[in-house]
Amino acid sequence: MRIISLSVDGIHQAAQRGLYEWIAEQDADVICLQDLRALEPELDNEIFHPSGYFSYFFDSGIEHYNGVAIYTRHQPKALIFGLGFSSGVDMEGRYLQIDFEQHSIGSLLAPAAMSATESLEEKIQFFDDLQALLHKITRKRRHFIFCGNWAMAHTEKDVQKAQAHTHDAGFLPHEKLWLQQLFKQVGYCDAFRLANSDPDEYTWWPSNQHDDGDGWRTDFQVASAALRHKVEYATTYKTKAFSSHRPVIIDYDIDTDQL
Repeated sequence: MRIISLSVDGIHQAAQRGLYEWIAEQDADVICLQDLRALEPELDNEIFHPSGYFSYFFDSGIEHYNGVAIYTRHQPKALIFGLGFSSGVDMEGRYLQIDFEQHSIGSLLAPAAMSATESLEEKIQFFDDLQALLHKITRKRRHFIFCGNWAMAHTEKDVQKAQAHTHDAGFLPHEKLWLQQLFKQVGYCDAFRLANSDPDEYTWWPSNQHDDGDGWRTDFQVASAALRHKVEYATTYKTKAFSSHRPVIIDYDIDTDQL
């Protein structure tokens, strides 16, 4: 099973840059998009509904703000909108999940805490709530893959010129610690790093230029522990830029007939 994840910086802009022509050439089973910056009624055009896929969207209810999508070749048994946080921040077009018989795949857009509409306190609360939820669902007899823009990097290997960014949002001590706890204590795995240890596999450029400025790896596919040995291949797509982020492509040894 191939899963692709990409934060698009606006779905209309990404479409103009050829995203959907590229999607048509990929043999992906599931595609998770984040940061659509569009309301669902604005996505009625057939270009946003690729042939061969079921298309699902969750917008924020606010124009040009957030929004996530999932395209899947296999019809899910259920859809989940949001994560159920009491703060309600997860309902701002930040999370959409498809459920199959044994597997769940989510498209996640985390608060970045880099704009006037997103505070550092909001981001901390979001991830504290998320970690509590992820810890809770480890007891479920279900496999999870959370794909998306997590708005932070894990180690120095994941940030170009890391020492210059130790005081920047996305690479603060508590953010690195949060990911360390997620992967070492809670028990989830960074699926990409299980198959690809290259140091230059960055996925995001704050400057919006892939050949200018320092790259960060802030886009993850986080898988539950039982899938640790199912990751076969992982890469980022470098040939063409659809946004300030690169697509993350991971192949799992999962039979789609047994999802």
